[in-house]
Amino acid sequence: MIYNFDFRKSLGQNFLIDDNIVDNIANAIDYKENNMVIEIGPGSGNLTKKLLKKADFVLLYEIDTRLKRILSKELADFNNYDIIWDDFLYRDVKEDLKKYNYENIYIVANLPYYITTPIVSKFVMETIPANEIVIMIQKEVAERISASHGNKTYGILSVFLQTFYDIEYLFTVGEQVFDPPPKVKSAVIRLIRNKREKLDCDEKLFFNIVKSGFNQRRKTLRNSLKSIISPDFASETLSLRPEQLSVEDFITLCKEIQQANK
Repeated sequence: MIYNFDFRKSLGQNFLIDDNIVDNIANAIDYKENNMVIEIGPGSGNLTKKLLKKADFVLLYEIDTRLKRILSKELADFNNYDIIWDDFLYRDVKEDLKKYNYENIYIVANLPYYITTPIVSKFVMETIPANEIVIMIQKEVAERISASHGNKTYGILSVFLQTFYDIEYLFTVGEQVFDPPPKVKSAVIRLIRNKREKLDCDEKLFFNIVKSGFNQRRKTLRNSLKSIISPDFASETLSLRPEQLSVEDFITLCKEIQQANK
């Protein structure tokens, strides 16, 4: 155990201890000038130290204040970082960033499995201004997020994230590179901000359509969207199931429904 540390299952703590994997994650970012990296959950600081050598500045979010002594010791040779001792999920990140003046922002994280969905949803719903995001998550979730339409693993997270990011599945990570080792494999994915600044339709309606469709994914959209569309609304898309629609198809459907509701 690291520093005789008492890992807490309630926080999903599995610290990354393999230097090769740490290097691969730190090197996955295309660092531009005047940059800042946001690291969510630095743990014992193994990845943090690599990031501090590459980035101009690193902003850390850590919920577990028991790690103060460990991180203070591990990061003693660096001064280009700040730590916010709070839950990233409940922070107003854009407000936090106002005190800094960096042109290029990146997010890096080894995310606890149990909060992967709310955290990656936060990236989109709160439009955190990150050029690239490199995260290690459960392999099954990584496959869902990076899946293309027509794939049975394609779902709500796939659409939400692919609306604003191009997603790459980088590599699979075995259980043995963590302390303590998890029971499932992990994977590292990279999200690169695409050129879509905003949707061409009402965002609230768009996300409602996606959620409603996939919450009843075995049904056609005509049936799953009954609470959103009027009985006389017509679209060829309604005969399809949600996994058959690309992001662009969902945007088009959103515009059609929005127009019909005027």
